[in-house]
This record gives sequence, structure tokens and C-alpha cells, in this order.
Amino acid sequence: MPCSPFFIPGKEPCMPELLCPHCLQPLSGGYAGTCPHCGRPLQNQNPEGALPLGTQLAGRYTVGSYLSADGDGLCYRGVLNEERKFVRIKEYFPVTLCNGRNADGMLMPKEGKEVLFKTSRMDFKDLYDDLRGLTPSTGLNTILDVVEENNTVYGIEESEKGMTLTHYLSLRSRTLTPAEARTLLQPVMEGVAQLHKSGLIHRGICPDNILLPIDGTARLTGYGTLALRTGGSELKSQLYPGYAAPEQYSAAEFSGRYTDVYALGAVCYRLVTGQTPVAAPQRKVRDSLESAHSLEAGVPTWFSQVLACALRLDPARRMQTVPELMSALTDPNVANAMFERGDNQISTRKIMGVSLIVIAVLAILLVWSLLDSDGAQTPAPTPTPAAASETLPAQDSEQAVVPDLVGKRYASEIKDNDLYASFRIVMTEENSSDIAAGIVIRQDPAAGSLATGDGQILQIVVSKGPNLVEMPDIIGFTQANASKQLDERGIQYKMQIVENDGTMAEGCVAKTDVLAGTRFDAGKTVVSVFIAGERDDTLVAETGSGAGSEAQSAAEPTTDPATPAESEG
Repeated sequence: MPCSPFFIPGKEPCMPELLCPHCLQPLSGGYAGTCPHCGRPLQNQNPEGALPLGTQLAGRYTVGSYLSADGDGLCYRGVLNEERKFVRIKEYFPVTLCNGRNADGMLMPKEGKEVLFKTSRMDFKDLYDDLRGLTPSTGLNTILDVVEENNTVYGIEESEKGMTLTHYLSLRSRTLTPAEARTLLQPVMEGVAQLHKSGLIHRGICPDNILLPIDGTARLTGYGTLALRTGGSELKSQLYPGYAAPEQYSAAEFSGRYTDVYALGAVCYRLVTGQTPVAAPQRKVRDSLESAHSLEAGVPTWFSQVLACALRLDPARRMQTVPELMSALTDPNVANAMFERGDNQISTRKIMGVSLIVIAVLAILLVWSLLDSDGAQTPAPTPTPAAASETLPAQDSEQAVVPDLVGKRYASEIKDNDLYASFRIVMTEENSSDIAAGIVIRQDPAAGSLATGDGQILQIVVSKGPNLVEMPDIIGFTQANASKQLDERGIQYKMQIVENDGTMAEGCVAKTDVLAGTRFDAGKTVVSVFIAGERDDTLVAETGSGAGSEAQSAAEPTTDPATPAESEG
């Protein structure tokens, strides 16, 4: 039975040292009224059927607020009592197999479902036992403990301060570049590769299950059993449209490492295009998934082809492993070599087959014509000069070619130069961090190609030099408005969450690594923007709410009236 400070009829309440599940400070009495340290309510507000707030598990963990539910069970915010730190508690509680709890808090399987309840519970425990042995690992959220109580199992997972990738993307006003997307997902892909080496498949990779901690790289969470991530299983399935592979929608099909490859490709597609891929069942009816390059011109063709390969509906034709995906997304040479081994090989065989047929037909026609000419011996008529002039095209002894203008200075070497008088030169400009102002960056058509005649248009792009911008003052701005200000100026940036001791406005800019008013090259500099995270009540309790309120008031935005931040002093 779970140890609970709440009264349960017929049972004596046990009263261990209690901690506030909000600020982690010790409580002298039960969970009633408000916490004397942080002032938050202590009454149980968890839904009926869930563990009450304050429930003790294994004498080591305090159950806090209910967070969410899925086909596997219920999630709570919890506390590791001895270390006084927050954790995430996942309780095995399958709604399709369970009738709820009895008076002792024990889970009761449905009649006729007892065996299935037990085997599914074993699957849940085995998964978390394996994850506990595998983590901590790069890119994977750590499983700290596995507890068996109340005729069920609890997976104890670390709780990192930060935000989900879904939340992060909702705050951005532009897509990520392929390089940014690859860097962000690199640790997650390494973690998934580690899962695969251990014989585990995640099957739930999506932006909702990727965490961006305050002080670290992206991590994957959202672990679930095979039954949870398979349509038509004994549990209420949880699939993520656009990210779930087609084989997950049927219990008759097998999933494998290629299933996670599909999901990683889908997440990367979302990062660089801003759009969630078309859901797999819809694609199987009519595949209307557009290439990443067609949606976002800045995505290179080879990068787009890699994503298309990872998102193939047929698992046998899909990219098979995560290391293969990582290599292909990093190096275009690897990607091109992969295509030569894959689809291009099939196309080449088809082309060779057709070519052989054509050659055979031509050979037969040639032999037939030779035999016919030997038998008839009919002299061919001598063509008249007029006929010859009709059949023989005039050949130009010296045809003009497109000159090479790349690297030349437009003002002094190209403009008004008689050497290029036969071309109509159209000049546009763009910023470049590497090419000096006034120098031609590229041209179309390419140098050396045959000219089509006088007046041919020759497009050239001339460098305007580096894009020097001035850093705006965004201290105190909300995250969304700060992104808008930076995007309008073409400034590249990355945002990080920093701990909030109550002296900063939650969700607002606390500092930047480039001072306001500084001019810099926007093409080469990536500005770090530090966002104040959720207020840490443990730090607030240590520093005192009065000081926190006073300092936070000073940090409130004064130049961002469109979306003023709310004080939490």
C-alpha cells in the first residue's frame, strides 16, 4: 500500500518527513492549507484514480502533481526525498486492462484480463530496467530507479529544467538551417543509436519527446512499450501523426531500427521546413509529401534527398540505421554515394536494359539494310546542290562562349566593358561575409557554356560585403518578441534557458552575449540569448521572496509593450 498522509478508511496514516512537492522544503504537518515556505496550495488536486499528492513510494519518493496519461499509465511530478530534487514518475496503469485501485491503493486488473495485465506489466518493467542500465547516455533522459509497489511498477526519470522541442519551435519565427537542425539532433541521434545497440527501439521520437535542458544538449524522453506504440494492440496506442512510421499502424507489421530512422527524418524535416510531414496512413493512400527543398529553397537538394530516403513508406527501401542517417546528413559525398548504391543503381539497370534492346534493334536493322543493298544494287541518286543545301546544316566555324566573370570587380572590369557588349548583363547584389564588396560571387549561365547569340542575358550576383547589423536591446523582452526583433534584422541566434532564482521575469531575456548597440557581421556571428526559466522555488525560498520581487521588478521589460511579461514576485 502506498504511504499517504491523507486519511484512508480502515488504515492508519503513516507520517514520514514530508517535503513540499513545489519547493522541496520540509513540512511540519500534513498536506493541508498552503506551504509556509513558497505559499503554494498543498491540497490534493490530482484527478480521481491517480495517486494523491504527497503519496510516498518505497520510502524514497514523494508523489507531486499529476501531469499526463497515455495507454501505458500516468505521469506525475515527484520528489527524490533524500536528495531533495525533482523527478518524473511514470506509473504503469493501462486503462484498457485495469479497473482502478482498491481501498489499499492496489491496481485491480479487469476480469479476464489478469494474464494480459501481468505480461504487459512485465514488459513495462523490463523496458525501464533496460533503460536504467543504459542511461545516463548521450542524448537520452536518465532513468534513475524502478520501483514495484501497489501491484504495479513505477519508472523514476530525471526531471530537467527547460522546454520541449515543440515549445521551442512555437517560439521561433523562422526555420532552422540544415546545419542548425543537424547540430540540434546530433546528441539525440547518438542516443537512439545507443538504444539500437542494446536491442531497444524507441518508436515515439517526435518534438514532444525531445527536451532542451537549460544546461545541456537535447535529450530524448517519452519511453513506451511496444504495445503503446503499435496500432491495434491490447493497449490504447499513442502514435504521433507525421512522425510515426507506417508499420506502426498495424500490429501485423514489424518495426525495427528503420522505424526510428523514419521518425528522426520526420523531425529533421519539421526543423528545416517548418511543416510536419504528411501522416503515414494518408501517404499510403496518396503520397503528397513535398520534398524539403521544394518547401524551403535554402535546403540543399542532397539534404532533401536524404530526408526523402529516411521517410520512404516501404521499410525495405528506407534508410536502415541511424549512423547511416547521421553520416548522410553531414556529408554530401556520403549522401551521393548512398544514392548511387540505392535508387540510382535500379535506374541504371533499367537504362542499360533499354539501351541493350535499342542496340539489338539497330543491329538487326543494319544487317537487314546491308543484305538489301547487296541484292538490289540500285545506285543511289546523286543529290543536287539544292538538296545538299537542304540536308547539310551550315556550321559556324567559331561560336561564342559565355565569359568567366566570377571574381572580377564589377565597377572597373565589367561595367561598360566592350568585351562583353554582346551580352545583356543583369546585376543583383547580396551580402557576403567572405567575398569583398563589388566582386562577382556567381553567374548564370556558367562560364564556358555556348552563347545563344547577341543580346543573351548574363545574370551576375555581386557582393555587398558583410551584413553589418546593430544588436538591439532585447533585455527583458519575452522570448517570442525577442525572436521577432532578431529575425527582422537577419541575426542568427540560439536561445538557452537559465535558472531563475526569482529575480528575473520568467520566459523573458535575461542577457545576451553581444551587447546592445554592438555592430557585427550577421553572416558569421551567432548570438546567444539567455531566457529566464521557470522560477525555482528552492532558490526563492533561500533568497527570500522580498528580494526576489524587488530584483524581478527591476528586470521587467520597459521597451516591449506589445507583450508585457507578468511579474511573479
